[in-house]
Amino acid sequence: MNNRIENFAKLAVEFGVNVQKGEDVLINSPVESPELCRLITKAAYEKGARLVSVDWRDDTLTRLAFENQDQETLNEVASWKIEKLKYQIAEKKSNRISIASEDPDLLKGLDQKKISEAVRENSKAAKEFVKYTMNDIVSWLVISVPTIKWAKKVFPDLSEEEAYNKLWEVILDVSRVSDSWEETKANWENHIKTLEEKAKYLNDHQFDKVHYESKNGTDLWVKLPKDHIWMSAGSKNAKGDLFIPNMPTEEVFTAPQYDGVDGKLVATKPLVYNGVVINDFEFIFENGKVVDFDAKEGKETLAKMLESDEGSKNLGEIALVPYDSPISNSNILFYNTLFDENASCHFALGKAYPTCVVGGADLDDDKLKERGINDSLIHEDFMVGNSDLKITAYKGEKEFPIFENGNWAF
Repeated sequence: MNNRIENFAKLAVEFGVNVQKGEDVLINSPVESPELCRLITKAAYEKGARLVSVDWRDDTLTRLAFENQDQETLNEVASWKIEKLKYQIAEKKSNRISIASEDPDLLKGLDQKKISEAVRENSKAAKEFVKYTMNDIVSWLVISVPTIKWAKKVFPDLSEEEAYNKLWEVILDVSRVSDSWEETKANWENHIKTLEEKAKYLNDHQFDKVHYESKNGTDLWVKLPKDHIWMSAGSKNAKGDLFIPNMPTEEVFTAPQYDGVDGKLVATKPLVYNGVVINDFEFIFENGKVVDFDAKEGKETLAKMLESDEGSKNLGEIALVPYDSPISNSNILFYNTLFDENASCHFALGKAYPTCVVGGADLDDDKLKERGINDSLIHEDFMVGNSDLKITAYKGEKEFPIFENGNWAF
């Protein structure tokens, strides 16, 4: 498996953020599993990176902070942290690699009001720098590495060692990584081409709206903004370099008209938010906004998420993912949005990617709102795809089948 992990690190550098000679790289990594971070650092320097910096993350310390610090302290954002972001992101335009591997139950049982307020205040402080990734100014990537608690959540019947190794194997499998670098490279070149073909069809038609239907009760109409853009696996940064923001990825996505969503939407997989699992949940939308919701597990946390700000009750992303795809076919619930969202069609509540509308990367928030693009401090994906999902697109009165029985219809 060591060769595959090395190829995974190389993939993150060469295809993921596509490091160019003389550029900086910023990695956020869990302390529990440092090996991937080290391999990525090595690969980045071999590709010609000027400087690779690492922000280490420790789940245990995160929980201790929320258990023991008061609200004022949790809300506080030190000036040196903002200066650091300004230097690394705004000035040096660092390639950003986030290794998302948190324990799904990290903050279970803690005060959700306290957590939500702290997350909101920290997000406000860093809002200026979010545009560098949301607008694709810099190259960015989200990948994962196994940790023991995450692996045991996914494979509770295995020993810690077995669960850890099993999760590694699955991550590499669904990320299309083989023992051969040439084969890994070919896998991704072919995959990118396939997704680009789907996006081109959707962009060429410029549909007015789409209708979601499922036997679980989903019956949702979604208007699409004028001059919207369907994005696929690859994006281009401000310098024109191609990068892949998510590995693995199976989605083709765009932004909905923020005030043009109506009907019922039922989630099909759990969502992990602020270290709490939200499960068996659904929404009712009117004129784009959530007007009612329910959840059998994590309802309080879901309520706090919806109260984050004015835009958190509106949708910011609509993503198409075939039910017949590697992650879905693994029949594994990952409790990790990177994987679960790429096993299923999904939406995101909150901020939309400005790049999903023509010229959007150059517009401020007010101008984007005029174009139908939602703004928020949050961007939280949740899954709605299943084996009977039907999606129909409309151009005027003419119907176009997009998904039948959970898969592409074209």
